[in-house]
Amino acid sequence: MNQSKYFRTCLSIIATMLIIYLACKLSFILLPVLYVLNLLLIPFVLSGFLFYLLRPIINFLQKKNIHRGLSVILIYLAFAGLLAVFSILVWPTLRDQVLAFVDNAPHLVTDLQKQLQQYQQNSFMSKIIPSESELYSRITEYLNRLISLITNSISNFIGVISNVVIILATIPIILYYMLKEGSKIPHKFLHFIPRQYRREGKEMIDEIDNALSQFIVGRVLLNLILGVLMYIGFLIIDLPYALLLSLISAVLNLIPYVGALIATIPVVIVALTVSPSMAIWSVIIIVIAQQIQDNILSPIIYGKQLDIHPLTTVILLLIGAEFFGIMGVILAIPAYMIMKIILVHIYRLFFSDKVEDIIE
Repeated sequence: MNQSKYFRTCLSIIATMLIIYLACKLSFILLPVLYVLNLLLIPFVLSGFLFYLLRPIINFLQKKNIHRGLSVILIYLAFAGLLAVFSILVWPTLRDQVLAFVDNAPHLVTDLQKQLQQYQQNSFMSKIIPSESELYSRITEYLNRLISLITNSISNFIGVISNVVIILATIPIILYYMLKEGSKIPHKFLHFIPRQYRREGKEMIDEIDNALSQFIVGRVLLNLILGVLMYIGFLIIDLPYALLLSLISAVLNLIPYVGALIATIPVVIVALTVSPSMAIWSVIIIVIAQQIQDNILSPIIYGKQLDIHPLTTVILLLIGAEFFGIMGVILAIPAYMIMKIILVHIYRLFFSDKVEDIIE
């Protein structure tokens, strides 16, 4: 019996490898399919992200005997109201800061270069960074690249905005059906699992669903609070473009560990154009906000259920960035969580008894 099961397992592995081999040989047929999947990836990822954010509200309204479809419409109306409030209260300031930042970007870089030159004239700093040092030339090179990046971004703005409009137009439609059929979607995957394994499969799907929900909702809450804390701190020290920089920091901090470092760079650059003390105070505010997030808020929101070792996180982000770019960075942690849960259940179902027998 065991030999027959082992033989069937080997045949399944060989058949899978043969399918993968043939698929690679027929890549010219798969390329259009991969293009379509890549086109649909961003709308479905963003819709899934919003689905987990809004599902608790839908479930709450459903408990109040409000039909699920009507609940989705009510949420859409509430979102339209929030969008109107945002466009009246927040958008004018954010728009002015974006336009001012784009217009003044070359001047910001020039001001920063002047600040660096003044630092070099200081007797103490000149010993650390000589005028002809490689560090200074690299900083100047990076600043010039920053100007080119901003210029290219402006020139490509029209092409980018057309793709964004297409994506934003499809997301509400996809999201509507996700929210309406949300309670049925996870369990539809059970039809792809053999009947004798469906009980374990149901537990696995429920665990994946709960982990993704907790991760996404918790991450968004943490970064919203982080953005508010940074904005308040930046207003206190009168940092230019406080709202814009806080928003950028909140978005970049969605990337674990690395995002916090990347988000600090534009803040420090802008602060240095004002004064060194402004840069120091900006870093202090960022560090305090990060400490509040990591040591006070994260344990409350996450608990211990989503703990991932920092080294594992960095490795996942590097792999995701190498193979899938920015989408790989964003999806690396959720993909790892899903794969970990799947492998744990497969091990429990097929291998745990055999390992225990070998140990005994």
